[in-house]
Amino acid sequence: MNLSFQETLAVLAGALGSGLLMGIERERRKGQGSQRAPAGVRSFTLAALAGAAAALLGSEWLVAVGAAFIALLVLVAYTRDRSGDPGVTTEIALLLAYLIGVLCTHSLPVAAALAVAVTSLLAARETLHGFARDWLRPGEVHGGLILAALALLVLPLAPNRPLWGEVLNPQVLVRLVVVLLVIQSLAHLARRLMDARRASALSALASGFISSTATIASLGLAVRRGNEPVRAQAGAAVLSCVATMAQIAVVAVTVQPLWLARLWAPAMAGGVVALAWGWLLLWHSPPASTTPPGPDAAPAPPEGAALFKLRDALVIAALLTAVQVLVQLLRSWWGEAGLLAGALLAALADVHAATAAILAQGLPQGEAGASLVGVLAASLSVHAVSKCVTALASGGWRYALAAGAGVVLHTAA
Repeated sequence: MNLSFQETLAVLAGALGSGLLMGIERERRKGQGSQRAPAGVRSFTLAALAGAAAALLGSEWLVAVGAAFIALLVLVAYTRDRSGDPGVTTEIALLLAYLIGVLCTHSLPVAAALAVAVTSLLAARETLHGFARDWLRPGEVHGGLILAALALLVLPLAPNRPLWGEVLNPQVLVRLVVVLLVIQSLAHLARRLMDARRASALSALASGFISSTATIASLGLAVRRGNEPVRAQAGAAVLSCVATMAQIAVVAVTVQPLWLARLWAPAMAGGVVALAWGWLLLWHSPPASTTPPGPDAAPAPPEGAALFKLRDALVIAALLTAVQVLVQLLRSWWGEAGLLAGALLAALADVHAATAAILAQGLPQGEAGASLVGVLAASLSVHAVSKCVTALASGGWRYALAAGAGVVLHTAA
């Protein structure tokens, strides 16, 4: 490998720093006396330098022999390990230090980043063990495996072509299910984290990812029963609309990614306005009760609660797809008037279904894009009116005035 003197020094310095970083972390856990672990700061530093030196000499055989030698040392060290922790973490990390030294000759930034990542992983031993053994619940582990299988196995294998016009794309449908499951999972984890904090604002925000309209109705019913102050509930209701804006961007990425460049700024503006109005109401309201709000005003998930509900995600994905088919049918029959009618009907119940149906009809460029933006704006307006009516019916005019003003402002933004 023909490198200049300065480049060679940079490679060796990178290998030296990477080995020292990993070795210092292992040295702190090495222990003392006969029970100490087999490798520390010197071993890791020398392994990384050996990898860099072997790669600098330009012989692939020498690099392979060096890796085999380090692997043999790792095996011997493991068999002679008399410490109280007979794991193989240190041994694997030592081999990885050698490979990071080799990687320094190919990409110094990548090698340095990998060394930092490995050291962070090694240092987070107690945290990761506690997370895996104590914090995670069996239902969450099971749900995580299902989500990983859908995202890593089913999604790449699904055909990526529309079966009718611009709709009924199997890969888009699977992507919708994955996105919905991720949103459910985040809401579930947020509720668990909030169980100790009883943060009404964050609970409403998490509930908004399930259904902002249902969250507004639930908070309004609590006001009507006299259990909660009006301003606090209205502020939490408006905060749930931040999820609406975030999901518009998520739907754009899922259904038609080219729309994201057109929609991210308006969605962010609407989310910022909703966030500001919600916090303003919460800041100037008396303390709320300790009951966390949500679509069903339920407490944090019980011990055996699952990470997500697959059936609910499938139902919502089927609803979104059905709305897309309906809008496509109406558009094929009545042209632009059918597109507008179908989108407005869908927006009365769920703005995300309307958004998915609209964005699936075409790309943002040209005249079609301009007309679709107008239809989307009309759908958002209809959905805002629907939320205001829901607030009035559930919580009365004072609640509707406080929450509805925030809904109207963030929709206008």
